[in-house]
Amino acid sequence: MSRPFPSRSFQSREPLHRRNGKIRAREVRVIDDNREQLGVMSLDQALRLARTKELDLIEIAPNAVPPVCRIVDYGKFLYEEAKRQKESNTRSSANKMKEVQLTPTIDKHDFGVKLNHVIGFLCDDMKVRIKLRFRGRQKAHKEFGFEIVNRFVKEAAAYGQADSPPKMLGDWR
Repeated sequence: MSRPFPSRSFQSREPLHRRNGKIRAREVRVIDDNREQLGVMSLDQALRLARTKELDLIEIAPNAVPPVCRIVDYGKFLYEEAKRQKESNTRSSANKMKEVQLTPTIDKHDFGVKLNHVIGFLCDDMKVRIKLRFRGRQKAHKEFGFEIVNRFVKEAAAYGQADSPPKMLGDWR
């Protein structure tokens, strides 16, 4: 049975933060534009205070009791929040994993190129997984493969450390 409309993700029309007249609470905890707490006050008082400073009252923590509101310029607030979000996204790149594949019959130059790539990844705070790919009868002499991987790890040791020693995975009969 097919649906008439494919599943769509939609964005809510509700703004990210309630501000000024859209705040529903009677009492709010107010933080001013210098990030100092002004205490708990009625919503009317907080709105009057924000208007006198020609700024917006923004609900920061709606689930707190009483809700926390901040007096700040809404455009500037959104800009700072986007900047913070972007910065946290760049930090998450440290969790990225890169993968380099080697073969037991790798040439010296290819070995050096791959080693330089790995050193670059390690300098960018990324993790690197080294895979050794055997083809056909190369599986009969696994010791050559382990020799290549151990040499690779030894040469990259100045830039990082191995989490685990080389091990055989998959079909290695």
